[in-house]
Amino acid sequence: MNIQFSPDAAPRLVLSVQGLGKSFEMHHLGRVLPAFAGIDFDLHAGRFILLKGENGAGKSTLLRTLYRSCLPGQGHAFFHMTDGVIDLAQAADVDIALLRRREIGFITQFLQVRPRVAAEELVAEPLVLAGSGHGEALTEARRWLSSFGVKQSLWAAYPSTFSGGEQQKVNLARALILPPRLLFLDEPTASLDRGARLALVARLKELKAQGVAMIGVFHNPEDVAGLVDREFLLETAVPEPGQERRKPAFGEHHA
Repeated sequence: MNIQFSPDAAPRLVLSVQGLGKSFEMHHLGRVLPAFAGIDFDLHAGRFILLKGENGAGKSTLLRTLYRSCLPGQGHAFFHMTDGVIDLAQAADVDIALLRRREIGFITQFLQVRPRVAAEELVAEPLVLAGSGHGEALTEARRWLSSFGVKQSLWAAYPSTFSGGEQQKVNLARALILPPRLLFLDEPTASLDRGARLALVARLKELKAQGVAMIGVFHNPEDVAGLVDREFLLETAVPEPGQERRKPAFGEHHA
């Protein structure tokens, strides 16, 4: 079902992806392995796109490419910033770093733990970098740690000593404490218990209402069924002799 908005109610365009493609050069095999090609879609403020497809279809690779952890091989990804438009596919690394601090977020199931940094300090850091006072940032960090079910006794502890599930809760609290304008989610519920999954969905619902645009891959897509505006299906095509390619298909449905 196509979603249509009246001109007066149309949300602002946040991301326009045009002909995006990514391949990996397998030097030891002497060949190129395509990950995806010909990706086209627009994403508007307050809209949620769910990426679907079989394992190995390129869902996580597409997210990492849009976030610029991977460089695309072709195409464009025009991000509409608060003060202009930038092509994420060609932007300088320094610009990407600034966007990640101010406007673009990424949540993965893995936490990159820094040694000897307390959980509450790690979660508070985005607010401090944005100009909040340290005490105010810590108070907010503790609130979000609590909302995701991290026990108070662990707030001052080092996440490097936590279980995978507890590390993921810290990861979510840090990523969501300061809402970006564009948010990528790579299986964020994979290690979470039911309570933390419900807290995450509630937070994503709040962000959606605030106008945050989101693209996500979920191990259990039913967790976010009520938030999804569109689905983007990456299908792994059967390669012709000497070739491998993946063909995207795009569909929409009403949330």
